[in-house]
Amino acid sequence: MMESVERSSTLTNALLALAILFSSGIAAGQPKGQPVPNADQRGRRVIDDAVAALGGSKFLTMEDRIESGRAYSFYHEQISGLSIARIYTRYVTVAAGKTGEDLGVRERQAFGKNDDWAVIFREDGAWEVTFRGSKELPKDRFERYRDSTLRDIFYILRQRLDEKGMTFESRGLDVYENQPVEIVDITDSQDRTITAYFHQITKLPVGQMYSWRDPKTRERNDEVSRFARYREVNGIEWPHQITRERNGDKVYEIFSESVTMNQDLTDDLFDQSALQKDSRPRRK
Repeated sequence: MMESVERSSTLTNALLALAILFSSGIAAGQPKGQPVPNADQRGRRVIDDAVAALGGSKFLTMEDRIESGRAYSFYHEQISGLSIARIYTRYVTVAAGKTGEDLGVRERQAFGKNDDWAVIFREDGAWEVTFRGSKELPKDRFERYRDSTLRDIFYILRQRLDEKGMTFESRGLDVYENQPVEIVDITDSQDRTITAYFHQITKLPVGQMYSWRDPKTRERNDEVSRFARYREVNGIEWPHQITRERNGDKVYEIFSESVTMNQDLTDDLFDQSALQKDSRPRRK
């Protein structure tokens, strides 16, 4: 009998301790959809900590980047494509007040051992480029790239932090992919919102999600990105594994074997007129 009473008392104490943890937000974080006290101030602090963890001023002044590795595409969770990939990214200046409208980046996604096929995204459009020449991609393909870039957490931290109307609202602590995180909702003046997850210890982004509607079908799509295998490159922390899912299905994954920064990439790498015979980075 005494043993039963002791067991009951122990269970009650354990449940009480667990309840205290949940009410304080330590075990499971703030309930989803419920802002924490001083949510804007706390959210901005999480954002500032993330920028510092990524490299601070070195991250904010990063001019370009080359990610080289293996890229996979998926269809219904099955690998539908595999290629050697090099992603060339160059940041460009955006006019004041236009950071939420105009793209401040140019990107060249090159595939194959010799970069013999590429897709180029510029602020004024997108093109597929081969040795035969270039072909402009449909406007909706460019608009999807533009929208996803404007919602990308690394792009937001690099290009949009001081944008008028941008808010950062903390949603408290939680567990995401078995990692302790702080959740922040980021919303711009056009009501585009992403939910970003930052590791509580490293302060680095480990994931993000947002929703969008197909302009033709009006169906809702949920986009999720995960970031892992961070490594320091020239004082900047950058994920070497990026995974993207749409509506619960994995659609893309890249494993970077090397990442380089500030290589003085020149305009000809992002010239849609022809495929570069030698795609090694050219200096200004």
